[in-house]
Amino acid sequence: MTKRVRIGSGSAYWGDMFEPAVALAERGEVSYIGFDFLAELTMSIFQRAKAKDPEKGYIPDLLTLLRLILPAARKHGIKLILNGGAANPAAAGRAVAKLAAELGLTGLRIGTVLGDDILGQLDDLAADGWVFENLDTGERGLDRVRGDIVAAHAYIGSEGIVGALADGADVVITGRVADSALYVAPLMHEFGWTFEDPDWDRIGAAITLGHLVECAECVTGGMSNVWESASCPWDIGFPILDVTDATDGVSAVLEKTPGSGGIVNQWTVKEHLLYETHDPASYLMPDGIGDFTTLQIEDLGDDRVRLTGMSGRARPDTLKAQIGYRDGWIGEGQVVFSWPDAPGKARRGIDFLQHRFAQAGIDPLALDMRFLGVDSLHGDVAPPMPMDPDELCLRVAARTLTREQADVVRREVTHLWTVGGLGTAFGTPSPPRPVIGLWPTLVPRAAVRPIWNVEEVH
Repeated sequence: MTKRVRIGSGSAYWGDMFEPAVALAERGEVSYIGFDFLAELTMSIFQRAKAKDPEKGYIPDLLTLLRLILPAARKHGIKLILNGGAANPAAAGRAVAKLAAELGLTGLRIGTVLGDDILGQLDDLAADGWVFENLDTGERGLDRVRGDIVAAHAYIGSEGIVGALADGADVVITGRVADSALYVAPLMHEFGWTFEDPDWDRIGAAITLGHLVECAECVTGGMSNVWESASCPWDIGFPILDVTDATDGVSAVLEKTPGSGGIVNQWTVKEHLLYETHDPASYLMPDGIGDFTTLQIEDLGDDRVRLTGMSGRARPDTLKAQIGYRDGWIGEGQVVFSWPDAPGKARRGIDFLQHRFAQAGIDPLALDMRFLGVDSLHGDVAPPMPMDPDELCLRVAARTLTREQADVVRREVTHLWTVGGLGTAFGTPSPPRPVIGLWPTLVPRAAVRPIWNVEEVH
């Protein structure tokens, strides 16, 4: 039996545009829209907010977005899946219920998914012999940072969302689920797939499709090498997956909101297929392992691309976790040096700061002094600086042990306003801010148990 469902993507990050998501709800003829708000550092930021206020810790844009999109979603019967609960999905659910009641949307069923927060389990896992190897550095064990840890979240999969949808949720709010899980879940739910009797090629297809649209406009002409061909980027369309589950497997057509700007073709799809991908044959997610190398892409024209031949393998026994810990302070500032001899003035500025830091007894844990527009992105592999540009902006950033040291760095940069060469300009210095370090690691799947709850708005 052939089944079909249309799923849209409504957000790529915290701070994304609202209007394309509303247009998607109004014109996209979709049954579900997924919204991604989270980055790896986001969870630690919001865990600190939750510690200060138990009713905070979720994405503040969540309520602004839902105020705009809930009426259209309710009108068209669209279910919304959002990871905007961040570090506090329960509080987010309460806030959304209050908003829905204010909008007169009684009967709306709101699901919340918990279980990704493993901060309270770290010591027990360590006592059982789990070593929390740092995936970036190879360091084993949390002893060095244990006293500074502020957050620990595992990337969970689609199970909690599927459970909430099965219980009739119209809106599902999660914490740190994998980005692709926002799209795997509705496919699992609609097509009746389960992890008890898994078809890993079908689940792998869902992971592949979720990966393609999880960053919304990044597959419809944003962040693209073909950006010049994308029409009206100020009115860019968000992507839609028209997915079919048939006896011979899963296929889909990727398109965008009708009447919108942007572009969808084989190149925008191929670009995003490889985005944040280390091994295209082994894309590890909590729901399974996607194999992108079997995907067949057919450009249908008119901003439509057909996707077939997707496959996958069984899900891993471990889950990625991101542990956030206090890791010092940042002091920074910017100074602009003008022609003539902007490079000479800039080099003198660096020499000045190095001497001033030494006189103040500041030995930063890390120090970065680079020129915006010259080597701030490419570092030492950047080509030589133009002989004498009209202007040169020096950004100074130092990571220090204490707030006081970071403030000294900030203040020393301001002295170049008067000590720098003739024509030196400046911007408002940033206040010192704390640094949250990230410890990426793996944890046993068995130690992480997603749970969900669904309540109706009265």
